Amino acid sequence: QAQLVESGGGLVQTGGSLTLACSVSGRAWDINLMAWFRRAPGKEREFVAGVRWSGVNEKFAESVKGRFTIARDGANSTMYLQMNSLKPEDTAVYYCAAGPKMGIYSYWGQGTQVTVSS
Repeated sequence: QAQLVESGGGLVQTGGSLTLACSVSGRAWDINLMAWFRRAPGKEREFVAGVRWSGVNEKFAESVKGRFTIARDGANSTMYLQMNSLKPEDTAVYYCAAGPKMGIYSYWGQGTQVTVSS
């Protein structure tokens, strides 16, 4: 079983930047895809960005395209979400997820809070 641990959340002003990290430990043999999701207060969880374990085929939600980037450090089994030009509507708990393919996420992190003040 793999374990995912997020870090890097916090409070930032509108227009600011934050970098989230997701560290993978344990057995990760069945992980081919990693992704970030978020859940804002009173809203459903939504997909934010995803990337293959190989580091290719990045995908982003329309709401974050051009502002967020995703990267994977294979040597350290860590995925990063670089968030720029943050807006108050980006405020949410951000979750790291991993699994064998898109739509099937076997592993989830505990979440990290991102708050963007106006």
